[in-house]
Amino acid sequence: MCSEGKIYGAYQEGRTWKIPCDAVKPTDGRYKTKESLILVLKDKLETLKKRRPLTEGEVERLNEEFLVEYTYNSNAIEGNTLTLRETDMVLRGLTIDRKSLKEHLEVIGHKDAFDYARQLVRENAPISEKIIKDIHYLVLADKKEDRGVYRRVLVRIMGAAHEPVQPYLIVPKMEELLERYENSKEDIVTKLARFHIEFESIHPFIDENGRTGRLLLNLELMKAGYPPIDIKFTDRLKYYESFDHYHFKGRFVSYGRHVCSIFKSETRSIFIYFR
Repeated sequence: MCSEGKIYGAYQEGRTWKIPCDAVKPTDGRYKTKESLILVLKDKLETLKKRRPLTEGEVERLNEEFLVEYTYNSNAIEGNTLTLRETDMVLRGLTIDRKSLKEHLEVIGHKDAFDYARQLVRENAPISEKIIKDIHYLVLADKKEDRGVYRRVLVRIMGAAHEPVQPYLIVPKMEELLERYENSKEDIVTKLARFHIEFESIHPFIDENGRTGRLLLNLELMKAGYPPIDIKFTDRLKYYESFDHYHFKGRFVSYGRHVCSIFKSETRSIFIYFR
């Protein structure tokens, strides 16, 4: 645990780790239920609040490092072939040889959308259809006519266990989703997991629903005081299977157990805020 940076203030002398007498024992990361996950997240949030304030430079460095990995993983899940290093280069304003303009724009659009989400967090702006469309507008940088506009045709998600709603149902379904989210008394994890799966099920846009949905997930997490999470490309099958499991079983309780495994894989990205 010391070598993984999970014990604050620990340092190594030779082969021995020195642990401060007031060090807090890290929470066991092997949680298996939604309830224990919530306790872990609350514990981490309290730990973060007790730590010394980060300098402006430290905060910016953490944000930059997170943005590179987050952009890479979210784009890779949707089929972008840029590597992590190439994604970093594009974010720095460089062009990658033999990579399409579309893939470059996906990186830039995702960054712009995440920056916008951070601005919304500072303003504590309540989520709305306008905000959802604005985020999608920034994400879908390569298709101007479809940016921030609900789809007008029926679509199918290849390999998925469900079909998105008919176009004429998108507006009422989105209104219903936002109203239910606003009035929900559930804990933040359950509330956001439910919102995320229902948003993706509606599939309101012609493209980029996945990236938009994950940005909305992080927007609401950050507004609640939590660090953003990064769903890894390597966990994409588990991510997609959790949606299918929900649609096959038709019970959110079952889906809750699956979504916990997604959050579990993101513990490392959250830990950087607690070191």
